[in-house]
Amino acid sequence: MTQEELDALMAGDLDLESDEPVEGSEMTDETVDVAEASEESVEEEEVITPPPATKEHRVVSQLDDVTRDSEEKASEIFDALDIVMNDIEGALSALERMQAIANDFENLFGTLREKFPHIQRFKKASDEADELQKLADEAVAMLQSANDQILGAMDTMQYQDIHRQKIERVINIMRALSKYMSALFEGNVEDEKRVKSARHIEGDSHVEEVISNDDIEALIAQFGGK
Repeated sequence: MTQEELDALMAGDLDLESDEPVEGSEMTDETVDVAEASEESVEEEEVITPPPATKEHRVVSQLDDVTRDSEEKASEIFDALDIVMNDIEGALSALERMQAIANDFENLFGTLREKFPHIQRFKKASDEADELQKLADEAVAMLQSANDQILGAMDTMQYQDIHRQKIERVINIMRALSKYMSALFEGNVEDEKRVKSARHIEGDSHVEEVISNDDIEALIAQFGGK
């Protein structure tokens, strides 16, 4: 709007109801094309095409596979962890026996070392028995720590069962909704006995598949003969 038009508007000489476009406010063809393209892009983004109802897209079946497979894998993991814990328990038993023998050697060579201080072999054997005792204690501590870690992992695996229960609850809800929708849309006429209709009608983009006038007249005649 120019300054002259603004002054005319203030003076009451400019007709606001006129259909004539105001100078400088016309929309060019390029502007219209951009606006239409923007609307089309928005519409295309809003279109959500569901997957075909084939076997590979059955949601409940896939969830059943997830719960079954996860349950099997969790059972395998528990079995493996149980075997490891049994091995750790056996190693701890062997180390306890080793500690007892090392303690006897340490006492024996300690006594001999006191009675025969000039014999270096007794001194070396006493030191080795002491070192063996320390190594056995360290091994026992590491195995006990590993056993605690495995118990913690088994406790964490319990969440898998909780997740399975949640998925099964979702499956039950989906199955209940499916049965409800099937009952809601159930009809008294079998689908095989229903009159076939066109996939597209006039006005759709698929003009090559639009029902023709001859087809419409045939349908009318079919209804009239009943």
